[in-house]
Amino acid sequence: MQLGINLGYWGAGMDADNLAVAQEADRLGYAVCWAAEAYGSDAPTVLSWVAAKTERIDVGSAILQIPARQPAMTAMTAATLDSLSGGRFRLGLGVSGPQVSEGWYGVKFDKPLARTREYVEIVRRAMSRERLSYEGAHWTLPLPDGPGKPLKLTVHPQREHIPLYIAAIGPKNLEQTGEIADGALLIFPAAEHLEETALRHIRAGREKAGLTMDGFDVVPTVPIAVGEDIDALADTFRPYTALYVGGMGSRKQNFYNQLARRMGYEKEAAEIQDKYLAGDKNGAAAAVPRSLIDSTTLLGSVDRIADRMRAYAEAGVTTLTLSPAGFTLDERIAALRAGTEAAERAGLA
Repeated sequence: MQLGINLGYWGAGMDADNLAVAQEADRLGYAVCWAAEAYGSDAPTVLSWVAAKTERIDVGSAILQIPARQPAMTAMTAATLDSLSGGRFRLGLGVSGPQVSEGWYGVKFDKPLARTREYVEIVRRAMSRERLSYEGAHWTLPLPDGPGKPLKLTVHPQREHIPLYIAAIGPKNLEQTGEIADGALLIFPAAEHLEETALRHIRAGREKAGLTMDGFDVVPTVPIAVGEDIDALADTFRPYTALYVGGMGSRKQNFYNQLARRMGYEKEAAEIQDKYLAGDKNGAAAAVPRSLIDSTTLLGSVDRIADRMRAYAEAGVTTLTLSPAGFTLDERIAALRAGTEAAERAGLA
């Protein structure tokens, strides 16, 4: 099992720290550095900056939002980043959510699975540098009865195949991800529930495509915080967990809330959402079970974190992405180094 890091969103007032974290991860031998986007910083600009300031670590989008770009533009971006980074780019895609898709991009959030499938097909065709033509329910290239003609990507990617990942949570999305992608980006992953909440669905998709799990990258992101007071460490993640389980999306379309329910927190997920949507964010945070936080993060001593890492590896994780917590750069660097030490003690590095 390899280790990665996730820098989250740029522009939150700690950009210089983020670059220092990425450079330390590069020095420590982490496999990949991911950057996110929502409706603030865009991932490609951040990744080009990180790639220019590092030497070995891969850079990956977690995610490029499908409603934000035409698929051919995503292929252009992927090919450019792969070329500029010397073959270190990983393309992560996701549909985002209805509030961002429709509120920020003005793109209707409908048929996300079908749109993702078509999007991936077009991106792959474009990146292969064949002349691009496509007839689907959501995209037609070139447009009929007009001046458009099939074009070929002029940029040569560093590699013939750029790894393509999809951010997936729901069973159907996970199955399709197994069928059409090279890896899955997961959030709120509990090692104890990974098989029933994710891997069995991914495996079904692989089997549908006539493939095995060999070579498929299972990539959950987990926050990491080092210390002896587990309760205090868990409390720092209560607002984060409450935001996702309670307030990320609408009452009817909150994928993270649905995931918590599938993990056995049916009653608690409902209470967190009720309080969060009613404006009681503190109450929502207080309602988050410590066990939910503990099972979806890496908390405690290096030895305790090593045990949790071993559990993720045994569950089927192939790249464990860490989000180092801390109020200062020193604290985040310390968490990053603790992750390396824990992986070594677990026999994973």
